[in-house]
Amino acid sequence: MGILGSWNYNAPSSAFTTEQALAKAGGTAAVTNINTSLASNYSSIGINRSNTSFSFLAGNKFSAKVNGIPFSGTYTYNPQNGEISLKTSTETIKGNVTKTQKGMGLMFDSTQMVNILQKEGKVSNTAAVQAVSKLAKSADGARIGFELTK
Repeated sequence: MGILGSWNYNAPSSAFTTEQALAKAGGTAAVTNINTSLASNYSSIGINRSNTSFSFLAGNKFSAKVNGIPFSGTYTYNPQNGEISLKTSTETIKGNVTKTQKGMGLMFDSTQMVNILQKEGKVSNTAAVQAVSKLAKSADGARIGFELTK
């Protein structure tokens, strides 16, 4: 999947790392439940289409806003397996890219997602961030993040 270009937040996104993990969690109903819970938590954090976006540029550079707070750096992306690594001035955040019906899912494990929300997005609503983290940890093999559209 090609990721170059500007992508805006559309909705929460979640996926499981394996079919076995998905089946263990309860199948597609589990994904729907996670996304519904994420939508509520993202809303209380303040994440919306106008303040959360990612732009992937030629030369492996990226810029992003989460909750209106900008950050940038370089990225590596492997289209064969969907693995992506975002390197900022303070950390490296590893995640996965998947194709969705409306665009792409950019998802991370719970620790990486908390880093994006707190370190990069400067989210101060600790209760909502912890709820997002707990949600991802409660479903073994789950990755959570953003569905992005162009």
